[in-house]
Amino acid sequence: MASNKQTVEIDKSVIGIELGSTRIKAVMADTVGNILAKGEFAWENHFVDGVWTYGLDEVWAGLQQCFADLRKDVQKRYGVELHRVGAIGISAMMHGYLPFDGEGKQLAPFRTWRNNMTGEAAAALTKLFGYNIPQRWSIAHLYQAILNHEPHVGEVRFLTTLAGYVHWQLTGEKCLGIGDASGMFPIDIGAKDYNGAMLGQFDELVREKGFAWQIQDILPKVLPAGEAAGRLTEEGARLLDVSGQLEPGIPLCPPEGDAGTGMVATNSVGVRTGNISAGTSAFAMLVLEKELSQVYENLDMVTTPSGKLVAMAHSNNCSSAINAWAGMFHECLKAFGVEKSTNEVYETLFRQAEKGDEDCGGLLAYCFYSGEHGVGLTSGCPMFLHPAKAKFTLANMMRIQIYTAFAAMKLGIDTLLKTEGAKIDRVIGHGGIFKTKGVAQKILAAAINAGSWNVSDLPPPVGNTASNDFPSTAA
Repeated sequence: MASNKQTVEIDKSVIGIELGSTRIKAVMADTVGNILAKGEFAWENHFVDGVWTYGLDEVWAGLQQCFADLRKDVQKRYGVELHRVGAIGISAMMHGYLPFDGEGKQLAPFRTWRNNMTGEAAAALTKLFGYNIPQRWSIAHLYQAILNHEPHVGEVRFLTTLAGYVHWQLTGEKCLGIGDASGMFPIDIGAKDYNGAMLGQFDELVREKGFAWQIQDILPKVLPAGEAAGRLTEEGARLLDVSGQLEPGIPLCPPEGDAGTGMVATNSVGVRTGNISAGTSAFAMLVLEKELSQVYENLDMVTTPSGKLVAMAHSNNCSSAINAWAGMFHECLKAFGVEKSTNEVYETLFRQAEKGDEDCGGLLAYCFYSGEHGVGLTSGCPMFLHPAKAKFTLANMMRIQIYTAFAAMKLGIDTLLKTEGAKIDRVIGHGGIFKTKGVAQKILAAAINAGSWNVSDLPPPVGNTASNDFPSTAA
């Protein structure tokens, strides 16, 4: 504790802040990754006028409360006020659409990764580039807005992601880490920048519209990990810390997406390593040895924070249906006068899933609260089906809910492993669905057929993580 206090006092600590789908988290760590203090803020997206979104006022209210929670934790643990740290990093939900005019005014509601409203644009750009453009990518949202004749498009002077926006407000720098940038526009892996040929193709595609911008002019500057990305300004310090104690001048690293966060947190940045993030959405990120042989609509090509090529199998939906069922059972218990914590409810239900039949008793579930691009679903329609001859038990019901949480993502993984023959040495999972030890891990291992991998000579995971090594678990 004394050593940690000294680290805090002499500015050797760093702060990472992530804006996730359900929580904003701030973590203070030392130079080798030991957690010194933390803060958090819970929030949820809204479905407004057909758009999944968060208001930017909510972004700042959440960030300020999260940072205040971190300050309080530092004071409680070490008895010191938080004035400076060695560095700060911002990460947030990848992709989406946040356009601004030349005065910094937001031109359209934040369209998150969860929206499946850009099918026409994504298909057209995929054909034009010969490169898969998923619906949630920023360039797909921009082109769809053009196709829809949305009047704000001509006024756009800056387009960014949520992490890029927060970083811009804190530092004044319009930049983005290469991993997050790869979810805005295709990246040239060799140049570690946007693909120049495709930038030209897009400008030619929209030339007749007469916009006062070219695409490269409105995108953030691309920075690989390790590059300087500006310093906290006086205005940025006041935005983040309403107490006025945080000092300006702190250096910031390039802002990244939550995909990059997962890669780094699980040390899955080397070739033939991978990680699976499971929360509101589920996505597998697998670092490739070489380019894929062709374009696949269920595999996104992104990068690690240092610029290595990554195949991402992404699904918009994962745990929302499980959360809804757990909430109903919790409500049921309360109706009978039984008080159980939320954690106890989840633990009990997940343990029941272990007792279910291998085929889940013939039950069927589809956890699509929002649209699901991998199966061609444009809007949400969660369903639970129990045919007349099915074994409708609590164990089978929970088991099928966990299986379906990974089903859409599995389609992309199957393409990568079975069709492309890509090799993976290790996959590490992270996210709230894995809190009940061994349940979701085993189901996911089965879903990705980890038991068939050659695990006899695998290297162990590196670093301190509470996640699980799926191949070893399956074996």
